[in-house]
Amino acid sequence: MNHLPEDVENVLSSSQVSHASLRDVHTINPTQLMARIESYEGREKKGISDVRRTFCLFVTFDLLFVTLLWIIELNVNGGIETTLEKEVLHYDYSSSYFDIFLLAVFRFKVLIFAYALCKLRHWWAIALTTAVTSAFLLAKVILSKLFSQGAFGYVLPIISFILAWIETWFLDFKVLPQEAEEENRLLIVQDASERAVLIQPGVLSDGQFYSPPESEAGSDEESEEKQDSEKPVL
Repeated sequence: MNHLPEDVENVLSSSQVSHASLRDVHTINPTQLMARIESYEGREKKGISDVRRTFCLFVTFDLLFVTLLWIIELNVNGGIETTLEKEVLHYDYSSSYFDIFLLAVFRFKVLIFAYALCKLRHWWAIALTTAVTSAFLLAKVILSKLFSQGAFGYVLPIISFILAWIETWFLDFKVLPQEAEEENRLLIVQDASERAVLIQPGVLSDGQFYSPPESEAGSDEESEEKQDSEKPVL
């Protein structure tokens, strides 16, 4: 039995999901539709979505965690002032951890600017930071002498590498898909609300319920009707 192409199956499945969503939305009364629209609009007014805010918090955690590890490394290797002068003023690519700290600052600035300030809805910024981080750390591990300097020679590069890839996974599989789904739901709810307003019957006026008043007992009309009913049928 022949199978449909994968693209056709994806289109059919997405259309079925859309129709199902429309059926679910049309079963909601207009008051509930307006409440949902207001809730979606309220989320938009907050600036960024909750999942994007969580991503930005994780990016900040990345910078703070790498900074904390670097400060601990400075204390362990002879005091902050002495080691800071050695790693910053007399920077040596093969033995300094200062560049790993600068790499974390680079990731923080690019990602916060792109996804918090500019509200970017594309993966190119996270791809840039992850590619630069991965290439730099691989080159540093291969060419430098970090492994001969104790535990921090392993910890800092590995932690920095893992955090960069967690950020990529979180944005690509959580932030962007969830925001696209929320936007699609908002469009469906708005479309359903517009249709509900068009379909909803107008308010009936008092004239539509008007009934003529009953004739008074003993009136001329009642006597004429009585005489007509008493006439013999020919």
